[in-house]
Amino acid sequence: MTKRILASILTISVLSVIIAVLLATALLHNYSTEKLETEIATDAEIIAEAVEINGGRFLNETSFSSDIRVTWISSDGRVIFDSEENPKELDDHSDRKEVHDAVEKGEGTSDRYSHTIMKTTLNHAVKLSDGTVIRVSSVHNSFLAQIMSILKPLLLILAITAVISALAAMLVIRSIIKPINDIDLDRPVIEKSYKELAPLVNKLRVQNIRVAHQLEQLNSSREQLSLITENMSEGLMIIGRKSTVLSCNSAAIRLLGNPNFKEGQSVYALNNSETFRRCIMNALGGVRSECILKADGGEREVIASPASGTGALCGIVVFVMDVTERQQLETMRREFTSNVSHELKTPLTTIYGISDMLAGGMVDPADVPRFGADIKTEADRMITLISDIISLSKLDESDSSPHEEEDIDIYELAQETLDRLKVGAAQKNVTCTLTGEHVHINGSRTVLGEVIYNLCDNAVKYNKEGGSVMVKVSHIPKIAMITVSDTGIGIPSEHLGRIFERFYRVDKSRSRRIKGTGLGLSIVKHGVLYHGGTVRADSTQGEGTTFTVELPITPQNVNA
Repeated sequence: MTKRILASILTISVLSVIIAVLLATALLHNYSTEKLETEIATDAEIIAEAVEINGGRFLNETSFSSDIRVTWISSDGRVIFDSEENPKELDDHSDRKEVHDAVEKGEGTSDRYSHTIMKTTLNHAVKLSDGTVIRVSSVHNSFLAQIMSILKPLLLILAITAVISALAAMLVIRSIIKPINDIDLDRPVIEKSYKELAPLVNKLRVQNIRVAHQLEQLNSSREQLSLITENMSEGLMIIGRKSTVLSCNSAAIRLLGNPNFKEGQSVYALNNSETFRRCIMNALGGVRSECILKADGGEREVIASPASGTGALCGIVVFVMDVTERQQLETMRREFTSNVSHELKTPLTTIYGISDMLAGGMVDPADVPRFGADIKTEADRMITLISDIISLSKLDESDSSPHEEEDIDIYELAQETLDRLKVGAAQKNVTCTLTGEHVHINGSRTVLGEVIYNLCDNAVKYNKEGGSVMVKVSHIPKIAMITVSDTGIGIPSEHLGRIFERFYRVDKSRSRRIKGTGLGLSIVKHGVLYHGGTVRADSTQGEGTTFTVELPITPQNVNA
């Protein structure tokens, strides 16, 4: 800025001096020209009058000033006398403008410029009574010649002007720049001595307020975005065109399994598998891409989408989601469908075979009751299986179709369940006992009844001849406890972690022999989860199994 102001001041100063000198020279030149024209006109009149009186003798006897040249010309243009040259050596002057005008009008004036000497000749001619013409001429410097004559002084003046202007400019610049530099851009204040800066200071103040507001909004938006992204369970990354990670949340780093990763590194530092690289490269090529990665014993779904601005790819946005549970559920669904199909197909095949034999008359009439009993058995098995599947389906849909809830006395419900199992227990000579206290919870009587029934039914089914089943209802603060223990065959430890899976059987041959569907414990698990509780199994093979159910309650629901 300082250089621009200095250059401007110097330019203005020099141009002002040059223009002033040119104007002054022009005025002076015009003035001197007019004066000279008047002088030679007067001289011509005087000389003409003297020649009229004294004739050519006056011209020959008079010594004229060196500033003027006197010429006597005849009416036909021949030079009779010239104060500087030999008349005989001079050309015909009849074509001279001033001579021609004098012959025609009695008087004539002209000027002629010489490029050689850069001077102007001023001429004035007067006609005498005898038709001859007296002409007086004088040489006068041209405007350009006058300029050239003052060139050296002019250059000196310009140099002095430049120096003075530079010094003055520096002082002016300091007086202008200093208050501007002294302005506090963060808190601009109008100085009393520099009121001219008031508009600038006011604009700065308004701009500071606007910028501060925009920064506040930007920081707020950034904090909100950071808060949102950091609390996302899904991973989010923004990747530049050169595969550099511009931004990512902690979930992305955690899901892709590199805790030491930092923003600014290549995305391949997070995962360098062929599948991941292909997904990222496809997205950088402008094609939305998805893939499934194996990481930390789970599965991650990666979705990479191109991000474009003004028609050009500026990067990609990558989402990373933990789909381990979803994949497991999908696997369970497939297995469940397969198991259901298999479990239904077996009794249906038996029923179809027997029915076909009966329809074809291939069965002895005496065996018809036995075959009829087989059909009933398989039909009962299908009904039981379908009933269990429906129960599981209702539990799976409990969020959208909640069960009717009421106050439940768990002790009474357990007693009712054991009463239903008396016949089956008596057939196996199994003793069932109930101990504990009356504990109340708020929940679904139907669901909780199925939980207790399946636990007790399994305890009877898988018990030893002459064994026992012990059911205990108790509570600790805010927790209701149901314990079902038996003296049965027990469960091998390697199977305990899977017994709540659908259709999972520890001993498939034994389970089929005692007509199990493989869904009872799965119903137990989902029923307990429906009430917000937990269930666990403890077992010693050959000695028995204990199932413990814990359900949340409130203090007023407890009755000892």
